[in-house]
Amino acid sequence: MHELAVTESIMGIVLRHAEAAGAKRVTAIHLTIGELTGLVDDSIQFYFDFIGKDTLAEGARLTFKRVPARARCHQCGNEFEPDTGKLWTCPACEAIGGDVVAGREFFVDSIEVE
Repeated sequence: MHELAVTESIMGIVLRHAEAAGAKRVTAIHLTIGELTGLVDDSIQFYFDFIGKDTLAEGARLTFKRVPARARCHQCGNEFEPDTGKLWTCPACEAIGGDVVAGREFFVDSIEVE
């Protein structure tokens, strides 16, 4: 259900910018989504197709660019891609945990219009 609210936000952003640009139609929307957001591409597409009916964005193509998770070790500062299903362990010093430096992104990267 989380994807419905997110998709409504996407639609609001897209329509606001398309209307401000005087667009006749939105043809494509490029999204950037971090691995740690838990968002599912197919669900976003499903809701987008549903709420996009009878709008400037009806039939627009969605593309998804995924950003892998990255963490920075508290002990040594090494950046690494954590195993998202397990306790994060630094591959350089084996310390547990770290700060997330990538993977939480979620934004409309660009919009294509006619």
